[in-house]
Amino acid sequence: MTQTLPKIIGTPETTPQPSVKPSIQPSIPLSMQPASHYIAKAISRPRGLHTRTGLAWVASLVALVVAAPLLAVIVRAFLGSDAESNNNLAHLFSTVVPGFMLNTFALALGVLTVALTAGVGSAWIIAAYDFIGRAVLARLLVLPLAIPAFVMAYAYTDFFDVSGPVQTLLRTISGLAVGQYWFPEIRSIPGAALMLGLALYPYVYMLVRPAFSERSATLAEAARTLGLRRYQLWWRVTLPVARPAIVASSALVLMETLADFGTVAYFSVDTLAAGIYRAWQGMGDQTSAARLSLILLSMVFLVLWIERAQRGRMVAHGRQPRPAPRAKLSATRACLAIGFCSVWVVLGFLLPTGLLLMGLFSQWQEGQLGLHFAGGAKFVQIALNSGMLALAGTAVIVPAALLVAYACRLSRHPWVHRVALFSTSGYAIPGLVLAVGLLLIARGFDWLGIGWIRATIILVLLAYMARFFAVAFQAITAGLGRIAPNMDDSARSLGADPLVVLRRIHWPQLKPTLAAAGLLVFVDCLKELPATLVLRPFNFDTLAVVAYNYASDERLAAAAAPALALIVIGLIPTLWLARAQK
Repeated sequence: MTQTLPKIIGTPETTPQPSVKPSIQPSIPLSMQPASHYIAKAISRPRGLHTRTGLAWVASLVALVVAAPLLAVIVRAFLGSDAESNNNLAHLFSTVVPGFMLNTFALALGVLTVALTAGVGSAWIIAAYDFIGRAVLARLLVLPLAIPAFVMAYAYTDFFDVSGPVQTLLRTISGLAVGQYWFPEIRSIPGAALMLGLALYPYVYMLVRPAFSERSATLAEAARTLGLRRYQLWWRVTLPVARPAIVASSALVLMETLADFGTVAYFSVDTLAAGIYRAWQGMGDQTSAARLSLILLSMVFLVLWIERAQRGRMVAHGRQPRPAPRAKLSATRACLAIGFCSVWVVLGFLLPTGLLLMGLFSQWQEGQLGLHFAGGAKFVQIALNSGMLALAGTAVIVPAALLVAYACRLSRHPWVHRVALFSTSGYAIPGLVLAVGLLLIARGFDWLGIGWIRATIILVLLAYMARFFAVAFQAITAGLGRIAPNMDDSARSLGADPLVVLRRIHWPQLKPTLAAAGLLVFVDCLKELPATLVLRPFNFDTLAVVAYNYASDERLAAAAAPALALIVIGLIPTLWLARAQK
């Protein structure tokens, strides 16, 4: 009798195998990977030692180092009281300080008018319309960023002055003598406002143009179905969406205006920045200069508070909406658009550069071009000094700003955000004020036996950090704001520490933002004048310092060579910025 053995369940011979078709996953580019791609990479590494609290403490320490010159000025203002300083301050407040404040407000209003008109108008035309030459104008509009405002002031003063070619031609044609005709004075508040506005409007253009370009087409279509006309659509839908970018760029322009010294000093415009310089150099009173700086600092905090208050709870995480298509312009309207955008390019870059080239040519004709720079060797060394300082400042500022901005994103402690906000206020403080603070700190270096720091560029780099930290911080904060927080939460819930999240998730998405922030900081460091003028080591000059010294002696033609070199060096990162905008 045969016995049938039972079948063993699970053997390969008896277990039924489901028929599954292999799935083929397409290769997805890195820029289009979903959040799970970055999260999977983040959790593939072991947990680090850093926590959010530790990162917050380190970032706060970095922010305090950045704000150290400003803290030194505030301490000097409150603790450096004596009878002479009190008398000097009372004399300044009773005579000139009210006029300084009125001039500062008038200058800020004029600069903001020019910058918003040029920046917002050009950004809207480039973002919303399509016409011949649009791509070229989109890049040319950022070129004035390469020209410092004080260099632009030198060029235009020589052109529009009484002995300049414009008024000379006017007298030749009309037959009138000097004093028998009216001509606008270039050395005035409107003239300084025009120079600063032409030099600063690229900040508005670069920040507002992406907001206009990324406007949602579905939002505009919904507004049209509700009966809104074209101009109503712009005022009630498009402009409010771009309002955060407009206000943020306006804050940058206002802070840059408050901190300007080279332009207002050359035009003899009495602003708070010029008053601080007079109190320090003319009266030899650092305490009065520090106390006047507190007025400027309060104006800075007011600007920052307005910018943050209008932002409220608005967020701007990227959701990839369907952007509105650019409208095709007719021939007449295309000419008007080209003319509007070209005016700012001509006034802000082409004309001042051409005037400087004419001055350089006149120096060459007179055989005096090589006398100022010892046959060119000294000129090359000065240019290298400028580039080295700008690169060193960028290498220090951008990593520090990334650390503080990332800590503000992670930390829920209000003191972290307050310290970061305070560290950004140095952007609106004149470089001379920061130099005063650093010279006070340098006394502590002498006490510690490291007074040799005075003979290096360390003080200059600290001034750059205090001055331009806000530029990188604001740009990186905006870049982090476009990354949805749920990516951070998901990665941390799976065991990734903050530094791993930063390196594996945020870094791939922040590279363009960090590059743009670095280029902006490089250009600003290259153009910085007052702090470099005061804190530079002995026999260490930069192009900005040399150009200022020549212009102060009214040798405007001699200032053309260093000014043009400054423009050429600053033009390289500016063109990269224009490419990034595209």
